[in-house]
Amino acid sequence: MAAQVFNTMPFSLLYHKYMIPVSNEVTSMVLSYVEEKTNGRPLDMALDVGCGTGRYTLPLAPHFKKVLGIDICDSQINVAKRYNTANNVSYMVASAERLPVENNSVDLVSSGLAAHFFTIDKFVNESVRVLKTNGCLAAHGYHPSSEIEYRDLSHGLNTVMSEMWDTLCQQAYTTGLSEAADHMLNQYHTIYETIDLKDKKWIKDIPVKYQMSISEIFGFARSLCTCQILLEKNEKEAKQLLAQTDKRMRDILGEEADSAQLNFYIKHYCVLACKH
Repeated sequence: MAAQVFNTMPFSLLYHKYMIPVSNEVTSMVLSYVEEKTNGRPLDMALDVGCGTGRYTLPLAPHFKKVLGIDICDSQINVAKRYNTANNVSYMVASAERLPVENNSVDLVSSGLAAHFFTIDKFVNESVRVLKTNGCLAAHGYHPSSEIEYRDLSHGLNTVMSEMWDTLCQQAYTTGLSEAADHMLNQYHTIYETIDLKDKKWIKDIPVKYQMSISEIFGFARSLCTCQILLEKNEKEAKQLLAQTDKRMRDILGEEADSAQLNFYIKHYCVLACKH
């Protein structure tokens, strides 16, 4: 179901524009871990698995000789190629369960906001196969909820938003995405447990703050596959949910609705491992 949603050009463009910005905190965490484990050796190759439109692929470019982003959906890859700004980054259609690189050839296998859609044991086994000695595996995502902070209006805004998140999360459990939702809700702990490497760590509850307008927040909501599934399943219900939530938040903000920059907090988490 998720692959069908992602594999359309209109949604891929929407996703590229409105998905929450790249977390510099998480990216720095991953790169610091790789530098530590590789003892500062020159880094030849990074593989970004489930790269989507390349939003977490491009930040790797300055740190590796070459970076390959792969995704199962050709529309996502087409958008990634359209917005590629790095000469050492390339993209191709391939699956997480069959990585298109040789054994012991990669310094970093990374997956941002995507591993919950994979067949985890196959992805992990493939990652270990392609990693060099002291190569690293990183999988990170975000918790499907948020917290808004804005003056003395935070409580009301959070109440409205949490009701929308609950409705969208329910879509995962009625459309075959329950396993993906569980991975996100347990902050990839199941993925951490699946990795059969002794040198590994699980970092949860990483607070990341974004400053976003009401329009950007609802753009983000529309970029979620659960929202797109609801739109396809019941367009009237989905549009009503978004419109009512938008109106309630604007009513709370009053005259500031169009100009307010809200502190929008989302918890991220990261699983890291090193092959010895």
